[in-house]
Amino acid sequence: MSGHSKWSTIKHAKAVTDARRGKMFTKLSKEIIVAARAGGGDTESNFKLRMAVQHAKDANMPSDTIERAIQRGTGQLTEGAQLTEMRYEGYGPGGTAILLEALTDNRNRTASDVRSTFSKGGGSLAEVGSVAWQFEQKALFIVKCDSSISEDIAMVAIDAGAVDFDIDDSLMEIYSPVEQFDSVRKALNTHDTEIASSAVSMIPVNTVELDLKNAKPTLRLLEKLEDLDDVQRVYSNGNFPQEAIDQYGN
Repeated sequence: MSGHSKWSTIKHAKAVTDARRGKMFTKLSKEIIVAARAGGGDTESNFKLRMAVQHAKDANMPSDTIERAIQRGTGQLTEGAQLTEMRYEGYGPGGTAILLEALTDNRNRTASDVRSTFSKGGGSLAEVGSVAWQFEQKALFIVKCDSSISEDIAMVAIDAGAVDFDIDDSLMEIYSPVEQFDSVRKALNTHDTEIASSAVSMIPVNTVELDLKNAKPTLRLLEKLEDLDDVQRVYSNGNFPQEAIDQYGN
C-alpha cells in the first residue's frame, strides 16, 4: 500500500480548476482525434479510441465535444492541424525517471518547451530509451471508495483480470493488463464503483524514494511538464514523502 505517494494519484487528488479543465478537454480531444485517425471512428472495433472516449467521459467531457473530435480524426471535419505522437524521457531532481507522451503539430516547438521546462525545474532531458525501460504499460483505474469496502472492490477487479492494487483512504489504484481493460471496467461498473479515471498508463517497475529536499522541486517540475499544451501525460517513478505531498496540495 503506497498511498498517494505516486504522481498518478497525486495529480488526481489535487483539485482541478476551471482553467485546468479547459486545457484537459483540449488534450483529451487530441487523444481522441489521433485514435480515430489511426483506427477509424467505431469504438467497438477501435480499442484505442474506445479507451480515449472513456477517458474523456470519466473527465465529464461533453458528448458533442467527443463526437466532434472523432469526426476530426476520421476526416469528416477538416479543421485543425495534423498531430504527431512524440515521447520524451528525462530525469528530475534526485534522479527521478520521467516519461512524457505528447501530441504536437510542431516538433521543434514541443522539444524546445520540454527541454526548457526540464532545465528550469532542475531536471534534464535524456536520450530516447534512457528511462522508458523502467516503465511497463498497464491499464490503470483510479477508484473512489470507502476504505471499509476497498479490499472487496479490489477482489472484484482481480477476479475480472486485474493483477495489483494500492489502497489509501478514499482512493485506490487498480492495475490490469491492457487486454483486460474492458472486463475490469465492466466488473467495477457492475458493483457501482465510482471510477475517477481509467486509461492505459506507463507504470514504474520500481520507484525511487525521494527526500523532502528533492521531492518538492520534483513535484513542481512534474506539474510544469503536465501543464505544457503539447504534453498529454507525464509519468514518474518517484515516491514522495507525505510532507511534500501536503505542501504541494496547499
